[in-house]
Amino acid sequence: MEGFYEEIVSVLKKKKLSKKELNRLKTKLSKKYGLRKIPTDADIILNADPEYAEKLELITKPTRTLSGVAPIALMTRPHKCPHGTCIYCPGGPGSIFGDVPQSYTGREPSTMRSARNHYDPYLVVFNRLEQFFILNQNPEKTEIIIQGGTFPSLDDKYKEEFVMYVFKAMNDFSDKFYKNNKFDFVSFKKFFELPGDIKDAERTSRVQQKVLKLKKSSGLEKEKKRNESSRIRCVGLTIETKPDWGLLKQGNEMLEYGCTRVELGVQATDDRIQRFTNRGHGIKETVESTRILKDLGFKINYHMMPGLPLSSPEKDLEMLRETIENPDFKPDMFKIYPTMVLKGTALYRMWQKGKYLPMTRETAAEIISEFKRYIPRWVRIMRVQRDIPTYVTEAGVDRTNLRQYVEEKLRQKKIACRCIRCREAGLVSRKENISKIIPELFVEEYEASRGREFFISFESRDRKVLFGYCRLRFPSQFLRKEITE
Repeated sequence: MEGFYEEIVSVLKKKKLSKKELNRLKTKLSKKYGLRKIPTDADIILNADPEYAEKLELITKPTRTLSGVAPIALMTRPHKCPHGTCIYCPGGPGSIFGDVPQSYTGREPSTMRSARNHYDPYLVVFNRLEQFFILNQNPEKTEIIIQGGTFPSLDDKYKEEFVMYVFKAMNDFSDKFYKNNKFDFVSFKKFFELPGDIKDAERTSRVQQKVLKLKKSSGLEKEKKRNESSRIRCVGLTIETKPDWGLLKQGNEMLEYGCTRVELGVQATDDRIQRFTNRGHGIKETVESTRILKDLGFKINYHMMPGLPLSSPEKDLEMLRETIENPDFKPDMFKIYPTMVLKGTALYRMWQKGKYLPMTRETAAEIISEFKRYIPRWVRIMRVQRDIPTYVTEAGVDRTNLRQYVEEKLRQKKIACRCIRCREAGLVSRKENISKIIPELFVEEYEASRGREFFISFESRDRKVLFGYCRLRFPSQFLRKEITE
């Protein structure tokens, strides 16, 4: 095994290999040294000389940080939603999947990471940062995403401590592993006992105990202030909630936490569907929450669920289009989650009795591809599918790569999606050379939630490549006292 690493690192020191060339070399050397398993790129980094490891141009899972930020998703402790349970919602305390966060199965990567770290935000952030450095990715600009149910409904003390320890973990990690403004790879490897096996429970326990010794108590304001000059810095904090728990009181509270984006579980824009699925809110709350949160300065992300009971493919597309055409809605971004049937839910029992017909992969791809036909340039479609493995679902979309099926539909229909994700330079540059493009300034103005919004961007002349943008809103109402000092 040592011979493999010595030889491959010696080659990488001399020249840069493409991903294809590297994979060929790994296969060849694995055969030469009789290895039963081909080492990963991360294994090569961890087994290289410390002084050279940082220079290796090996990046695994590059899409994770392609947009310029490193996402860190954390789950809160399992808790029930205050209104009850939606008929399609899995998970929660005492569910068929065990004590897991509401709307999750415990099999999703972020849920497993949180459970492995006892839902302790300090441990989770340390663990996620460890993974980024193992993958040779730079997490100095992080985007925190708090998931696991209706966060604003939780106990005030718990919420404040949760967010405080998120910030403190980034600050303490920076203090621990950056020396003279440089990442100390030797100290990092020693602390996390690397190379190591993620399935090694004893190693995991030892590392967690070392991390917990650093934890100590602190205050939210203190850690937010520390983070302003920390090497690993939070540049965006997202909180998930429902519209009825995303009004003025909750909005002001989320601002105190440092939240910059709110993900609203809208699901549908039809009150009949919302009542039938026991959603606990209707269009009125969605419109009100969207307006208040926009006027407080938050970016808004809608979660939408095509395929719900009482809907149809035509109705689903109509509701999706309404959210981008009706000024009462117009979020900045979307996560589209076709309805899945999971055990333990009321929807599962309906399906068993033949009272519900799930959406197929083909139908989901058709609806989403048609929606992309109408997407304005100021919208980002972040996801088109839940991160739930299909082996725990009973019916619905039967593949985890739905986006690829959507893209195939777009090619067949000759639709060029104009959303931010499909046009951003980092993604486009993987397919074509954009180095000679001279960016031009564009400004799009539109009405949203009784205010005026401006999407200010630098793009290629044909607007197929997006290099950077910012959003500006003239609010419809003033909900915060003016800052005068």
